[in-house]
Amino acid sequence: MRSIWSGTIGFGLVNIPVKLYSAVQESRLDLDMLDRKNHARIRYQRVNEDTGKEVPWDQIVKGYLYNDEYVILEEADFEDASPKKSKIIEIEAFVKESEIDDIYFEMPYFIEPDKGGAKAYELLMKTLQKTGKVGLSRFVLRSREHLAVVRPRDNYLLLQQLRFEQELRNPEDLSLPDSKVRINKKELDMAEELVKQYSAPFDISQYKDEYTAELMKIIKAKASGKRRTVRKMKVVHTKSDDLFNQLKASLSGGGKKRAS
Repeated sequence: MRSIWSGTIGFGLVNIPVKLYSAVQESRLDLDMLDRKNHARIRYQRVNEDTGKEVPWDQIVKGYLYNDEYVILEEADFEDASPKKSKIIEIEAFVKESEIDDIYFEMPYFIEPDKGGAKAYELLMKTLQKTGKVGLSRFVLRSREHLAVVRPRDNYLLLQQLRFEQELRNPEDLSLPDSKVRINKKELDMAEELVKQYSAPFDISQYKDEYTAELMKIIKAKASGKRRTVRKMKVVHTKSDDLFNQLKASLSGGGKKRAS
């Protein structure tokens, strides 16, 4: 693996040299965009909208439109905005992970101790394991400030990126069922029974990216000049007055039963 960030984790006066590695990888197929006429690859070009000419990477800068004029930002400006956060993941508080709503969790990163940081790294990991806490921190990655938690996992530390509260949309804009919608007791009892029938211990290894696998089968079939026969599927939405009967049919074998 190749590290994407190197710096320091700080808590109190303890500073631990570390490296970050992405903990995830894509499972999707890498599809190219082609011209339907001759299957030539479509290239993206960085074009100057005034001249129509392509601009090389070394001539591209970042700018912010302020008072109808662009203010150009250089790499040094991004670091100057917060020199400390660009180099240090400083733990500002230790909190219970259960207090953090799952909606805030984003990208995970492996944390590896850098040269000379092994003992302090181990100390932080064991302390978090013993206290049941995670370290809430902020740092800058790729010109953006991120909220994150440092938490123990197995025998290593994981940095879990969090969303800021301001990044979440307001659910009040949703059109949700109003107070006039009534669920009677027999429908609720039947639904609870269906949940029990489908209940099983959570095992993530049982869930694979089946869509990608099926798409690969289609690709291989088309490459050999064939076309797989796929049965078309039609979904019929359950009507309110048919809800109980659909639940009853599901319990009697109309739906696929999960392993318990």
